[in-house]
Amino acid sequence: MIIYNVTVNINDEVHDDWLKWMKEQHIPEVMKTGCFTRNRLLKILVQEEIGTSYSIQYSCNTMEDFNRYQKDFAAKLQQDHSQRFKEKFVAFRTLLEEV
Repeated sequence: MIIYNVTVNINDEVHDDWLKWMKEQHIPEVMKTGCFTRNRLLKILVQEEIGTSYSIQYSCNTMEDFNRYQKDFAAKLQQDHSQRFKEKFVAFRTLLEEV
């Protein structure tokens, strides 16, 4: 099992809009790619100086599934997020393998 983890710190002024958009639009769009079998949206329980942090985890069965996502879908979906929440977030991505 491969887990694609996206950690996002979102600015308080857009937090509620971002959370709603993630749940209702972005995560469903990622899942519609067919590359992932499940997802989880987790709030990180660390007090931040600015904003709130989340971990969004997408699971896929193989590296081929993840590579297909990267090749065919990731750029557009990431661009949509960046344009909508421009300069209101910081994100980094981690690829994990369940052992």
